Amino acid sequence: MGYSYQTASITQVKADVVVVCIHQNEALYNREMKALAAHFGAPVATLLSSGDFKAKEGETALLYLDAGAKARRLMLAGLGKKPTDTNTALERYRRAAGTAAMRARSIKASTVALALPSTEDNAADVALALTEGSGLGLYQFDKHKSKSEDDSHRVGQLTIFSDDRKLQRIGTEAVHKGEILIAATTLARDLANAPGNEIYPETLAQAAVEAGKRSGFSVKVMTERQIARLGMGGIIGVAKGSAHPPRFIILEYGRKSKNPIVLIGKGVTFDTGGISLKPSANMSEMKMDMSGAAAVIGAFQAVARLALPVHIIGLIPAVENMPSGTSTRPGDILRHYNGKTSEVDNTDAEGRLILADALAYAERYHPAAVIDLATLTGACVVALGHFATGMMSNDDALMEKLKASGERTYERVWPLPLFDEYENLIKSDVADVKNTGGRWAGAITAAWFLKKFIGDYPWVHLDIAGTAILEEHGAYTQKGASGVCVRLLADFLAHWKR
Repeated sequence: MGYSYQTASITQVKADVVVVCIHQNEALYNREMKALAAHFGAPVATLLSSGDFKAKEGETALLYLDAGAKARRLMLAGLGKKPTDTNTALERYRRAAGTAAMRARSIKASTVALALPSTEDNAADVALALTEGSGLGLYQFDKHKSKSEDDSHRVGQLTIFSDDRKLQRIGTEAVHKGEILIAATTLARDLANAPGNEIYPETLAQAAVEAGKRSGFSVKVMTERQIARLGMGGIIGVAKGSAHPPRFIILEYGRKSKNPIVLIGKGVTFDTGGISLKPSANMSEMKMDMSGAAAVIGAFQAVARLALPVHIIGLIPAVENMPSGTSTRPGDILRHYNGKTSEVDNTDAEGRLILADALAYAERYHPAAVIDLATLTGACVVALGHFATGMMSNDDALMEKLKASGERTYERVWPLPLFDEYENLIKSDVADVKNTGGRWAGAITAAWFLKKFIGDYPWVHLDIAGTAILEEHGAYTQKGASGVCVRLLADFLAHWKR
């Protein structure tokens, strides 16, 4: 799909559908609708007098214009009442643009143009939000479907436009940035949505290599033998039950520095639970248990294409967790990269076992910060639902920076405590630590397990179990993999200061 910015008046834009976002506030609504009526006459005037369109959030109205108009249709997209804070206001634009773009596709529009309002002071941010919302809203994972004529339609061109010539440069830059972020998020979504017989440790590693070649970052892939020689017993232990050998993927971007930022992504390409087998219902979702790894690869693509002035390392332990005669058993003891041992109380708590090795390995880089991302616990979904990522850390300042990026991108994060008392729940009688902590505070005890393996560096753990795997469609998300944290990490790294 093509993206562009254009300086043009609303009556001169050529598109199958022109989209205008409208606020619900009475004064704003009346002003914006009357301005449209002045341009397009009877279709808008009739809608205004009828009161059928109230500009509620998520509401749209489609108007067919007179034959003389450059655009065939005008779509109004409701923003709801204008929020007082900027971040929520921008999210309303993302959602309105996503909703409008999906409706435009449903009527087989090939070209869609979205108006950049002249009333907003932060035009660059609004242009980015409109681009992100419309582009992400049109995402579909249908590469394996036999398409019929009815379901094969694609929107081929998205244009953001304004009649203010002063906005040409910042509008063009915003759309370009949005296109990069959409492509990176799409990569993460595609990797996580792909079935387990397509993405497994070897092919995930190959996908990272290909992304690096396209975008300008380096990738090194360690084999099972190399992983074993390093003493990464968590990765080897989880992978033992699968016919697919593990991989340890190392990504690097930027001019080398003494203290890079390290991003770690959980790469369980399919999780059956191992010997502690999961129930069969919804097990197919576990192809997305590598969403953390997908987000890291997507973030590297975004950062490289944006040419951000940062030095980052990515670590992805990639395994498949399967039951077999060679699988790790409950009660087994594994020795990790840093020499610490863990008792495997439950083989379905496998993500923390492979992340332990990666977190310990990260110490060799003397990192300025380490952020790990993992679909780690169902307990985090119970605590926060699908609207916020759980965040746990040993560094308040680092958490605040991620929280600010989460607010700006609306990929929101929320802190959970790591009080010392929780550590007692993962004590083992036979090893340094046990990989489960019982029924209570499951997201926190999982993070405490990870904390046992970090080095002397600022660290944040992001439990994306609820935000990475979605149960239903949103305004610019779809059921399945969301690609969460690609935009958040890109924003965090764009604002990074030591």
